[in-house]
Amino acid sequence: MEILARARFVRVSPQKTRLVAANIKKQPVEEALNILKFTPTKPAKELYKVLFAAVANAEHSSSLDVDELFVKNVLVDEGPVMKRIKPRAMGRATRILKRTSHLTVIVDEI
Repeated sequence: MEILARARFVRVSPQKTRLVAANIKKQPVEEALNILKFTPTKPAKELYKVLFAAVANAEHSSSLDVDELFVKNVLVDEGPVMKRIKPRAMGRATRILKRTSHLTVIVDEI
């Protein structure tokens, strides 16, 4: 039985988050949490929170055994982009794109 957790509008680039998400796909939950805990990046911290929420959802709503769970899939979708302008030399301006992500973690029993 699939259980999922979502975090939307997270201020992390989707491209950087997908690199971290690839490390935890198809891993047991305990091992995936350890990988994220010791990965020193902001996307790892955000994915840790979502994975922890998915485990809590599985334990509370479906009474699944936490030791039997594994990460079935991690989806990282692009959210809205905040556009900012930075002044540059000779009166010009450069656009700064502050990207956001929508994170979805799906866990399932083995």
